[in-house]
Amino acid sequence: MGDQLRTLRTEAGLSLRDLAAQTGLSATLLSQVERGVREPSLKTLRALSAAFGSSTASLFHEQTPLTAHHSRPSERSRLLMPKGLVQYERLTPSNGRLEVLLGTLEPGQSSDYEQWSHVAVECAYVITGTVEVHVAEQIFDVRAGEALTFDAALPHRYSNRGDSVATYLASVTPPTP
Repeated sequence: MGDQLRTLRTEAGLSLRDLAAQTGLSATLLSQVERGVREPSLKTLRALSAAFGSSTASLFHEQTPLTAHHSRPSERSRLLMPKGLVQYERLTPSNGRLEVLLGTLEPGQSSDYEQWSHVAVECAYVITGTVEVHVAEQIFDVRAGEALTFDAALPHRYSNRGDSVATYLASVTPPTP
């Protein structure tokens, strides 16, 4: 991902400081992501998406055509979130067409501090616990074994109001940082 970010930045004629000013991220953080020293957080990916628009999807494209992808727990990339928010593991390869994430919400945690929207269709399948899904003005309690599909252009977020860990699969097409 770092090489692809560097390519996008240089093709846009931006220095690290220029991109930092556009995104509100530090040049040090951007350099670490480009060098592969640090995985970008969801906040970082969203800021890059705002700066590069649809070009950000190219950060997730595989370099070679994909015929099959075997996802192993120890090899999955993780999306780093601030303390108190959901933790995601990426189950699918970064091919720019579909993203499936394994979300883990501790009691009291949410996917974000506020609802947010992006152009995509999203499906959440709850594996354990109950996930409270806010979609616009509606709230759905989605229990283990249940799924909720919605237009992600509507503001949304996931929360765990229960007493035990909740896990769920979030499928998004097309992927949106």
